[in-house]
Amino acid sequence: MEISLPPIPAKRYFTIGEVSELCGVKPHVLRYWEQEFTQLRPMKRRGNRRYYQHHEVLMIRRIRDLLYDQGFTISGARNKLQEIVQHERDKRRAGEVMLSGVEVLEEEKGLDESTLIDTWSLVGMTTDLPKLQLLRRELREIRELLV
Repeated sequence: MEISLPPIPAKRYFTIGEVSELCGVKPHVLRYWEQEFTQLRPMKRRGNRRYYQHHEVLMIRRIRDLLYDQGFTISGARNKLQEIVQHERDKRRAGEVMLSGVEVLEEEKGLDESTLIDTWSLVGMTTDLPKLQLLRRELREIRELLV
């Protein structure tokens, strides 16, 4: 009995009521799942109010799918979710190795900004130095968030 869930809006934080509507799960069930699934840890602020981030909404949808649509038990869903999270973590680490390898190459070969600009222009990327520096900084920040 799979129901169509609404798209997740582009917001940074969601209240428990919003997450309840986005995921088709009652708020008390979300609070219970927090106890059962250690990966689910919404930020708590004033008066213990919960604020969920986009990745947590996706995780709740995944938990909901495992329990309601695929018929897993809580324990089985917990194990399956741990497998999924570990698999994604391994993929991220592999990407991290590749990214840090690029930085090592840059340092070893002494690639300066002009060389990088020439390289990027060959592959059709922008050659505007401030944009490249901003892009590079943003990519590093994203990588830090993923680690």
